[in-house]
Amino acid sequence: MPPVMFDELLNRVGPRIKKTDTLFRRALSPGLKLAITLRHLATGDKYSTLQYDFRVARNSISKFLPEVCRAIVDEYKDEVISCPTDPNDWRAIADEFQKRWNVPHACGALDGKHVAIRCPPKTGPFTTITRVFSHWYSLPWLMLTTSFYGLMLAELKECLEDGTIGFPEPDPLPNDDQNMPYFLLGDDAFGLRTYLMKPFSIRGMSKEQAITNYRISRGRRVVENAFGILAQRWQIFLSTMGQVPDTVSVIIETCVCLHNLMRMRYPNLQNVQLDTEDDLHNLVPVFGELMQTCMRSIV
Repeated sequence: MPPVMFDELLNRVGPRIKKTDTLFRRALSPGLKLAITLRHLATGDKYSTLQYDFRVARNSISKFLPEVCRAIVDEYKDEVISCPTDPNDWRAIADEFQKRWNVPHACGALDGKHVAIRCPPKTGPFTTITRVFSHWYSLPWLMLTTSFYGLMLAELKECLEDGTIGFPEPDPLPNDDQNMPYFLLGDDAFGLRTYLMKPFSIRGMSKEQAITNYRISRGRRVVENAFGILAQRWQIFLSTMGQVPDTVSVIIETCVCLHNLMRMRYPNLQNVQLDTEDDLHNLVPVFGELMQTCMRSIV
């Protein structure tokens, strides 16, 4: 994270997390709290490790870290991770999908992930905690991705079902005269809907069906890549989180906010680490010292 962005976070979030000094003790500075929080998100270090690095007791870290994460989310949520509500905004996302990935009328790629956590006490069968293969517990979360790896928190079920999400009215595809609704891209985990397209799952497909599968899969890989970028940048996702589920949810929102914020503030710095395609749609990966230099400057 560039120092300028840290200063911006501190200026905007600092008043939310500042505490008043008392006669018995001096309050921790907002800058120290923010630095510890970002260190925990970026590396996944345990509180017991952070207390020696920053000389702050781990019980204090466990108390203020969720507060700092919540302050970041409250400050930036409407700016960086809220879903569009205007049809023109959705149409702009669809146009970018068509331009970049050759998938017309796609308003985003939808997918879910499991965040590994320690099973909290008194966990009953009717909670949001999922037990995966009897080996570890996870907190499932759903994310919507734009064409250029931007993430939006996907709480869309009711909006999609009742049609209040604000998708544009159906219009013809390129080189066609039949109206086609705008939709999201998904996989077999989702049911086929007018607002959600997924690949064919049959054998002996025709050429047209195979091309359709390729186009949908081509657009869906954006969400897979976005999850990979998010986990590589905020490596707390690569470890098992020991916080309670409510705190884990806030941490997820915070990482998504910071992911999008870095993309918006420093697009050249962020996009240089991404693979690209040439005019023939061949993958052009990023190799060498340039990649390593960019990753060091980003993290």
